Amino acid sequence: MCRLFGLSAGSRRVRATFWLLDAPDSLREQSHANPDGTGLGTFSASGDPVIEKQPLAGFDDRDFAREARDRTSSTFVAHVRKSSGTPVAQANTHPFALDGRIFAHNGVVGDIERLEAHLGAALQRVTGDTDSERVFALTSAEIARAGGDVAAGITAAMGWIASNLPVMSANFVLVTPEDLWALRWPATHELYVLDRRSPDAPLRHESAAGTRVTSDHLGEVPSVVVASEPLDADDWRLLEPGTLLHVNRTLALTEERILGA
Repeated sequence: MCRLFGLSAGSRRVRATFWLLDAPDSLREQSHANPDGTGLGTFSASGDPVIEKQPLAGFDDRDFAREARDRTSSTFVAHVRKSSGTPVAQANTHPFALDGRIFAHNGVVGDIERLEAHLGAALQRVTGDTDSERVFALTSAEIARAGGDVAAGITAAMGWIASNLPVMSANFVLVTPEDLWALRWPATHELYVLDRRSPDAPLRHESAAGTRVTSDHLGEVPSVVVASEPLDADDWRLLEPGTLLHVNRTLALTEERILGA
C-alpha cells in the first residue's frame, strides 16, 4: 500500500531532507516496498504549487534525491506509490495539484463509475486513472461550493464518499502554502502524527554501519509531521480514525472527528 508524508513548519520555509532521505524509515527507504511512483509537492516562495514526480521507485530516482535535498517550503507532501491496479504512469503518480492545493492519498475507494457520475463537469479536471485523483477533484469541488472553506469541503466530500462508495482506506494529506490537513479513515490503515512544535532534541540518526546524520535545518525548527508509519524512534502518535487534523500558519493544531471509525 502507498505511503504518505506531510510536514508543516507554519510560515517558515524549511527543508525536509531528514524525513525524505535520511531517517531510519525515510520515504526513500519505504519506496523499496512501494516502487510504482515517487512524488514531492512543495510551494515556491510566491506560493505556487511545485509538483515533481516520476513513475519510478524513489530509491532509484536521482531527481527525487536531489529535489528532497534542495527544496524549501513551509509545507510538504511526499508519496511513494504501490499501484492498486491502475497503470504505472506519470498521470497516476501522486501528488496532484488543483486550485493552489496539493493532495496525496493512501488507500482504495471503489465504484469509480458512480464517483465519476457524481463529479459531473468536475471530472474534466482529472487527467489520470486513479481513484485518488477523483477523490481530490470531488474535494476541490466541495471546497469551492463551501466558499473556500477547506475543512467544510473535505467534510462534505468525505461524507458523500462514506455514504455512497465502498472504501478500504481514504487516508490523505492536503496542503496549501501555510496550512496542512490530514485525514485517517477508516481504521484500515494507520496515519501517525509527530508533534515537534516544541523540539527538545535535534533530529539525529545513526545507521547500523555507524553513519551519523543530523538535521541542522529542522532539528530546532518547530514543525508537525504526518506519515503512514513512524519514520524514526521519536514519539509518534496514531491519529484516531475519522479524525481530520489541521495545522495552520501559526502551527496551531486542531483535530475534529468528521466520520465514524
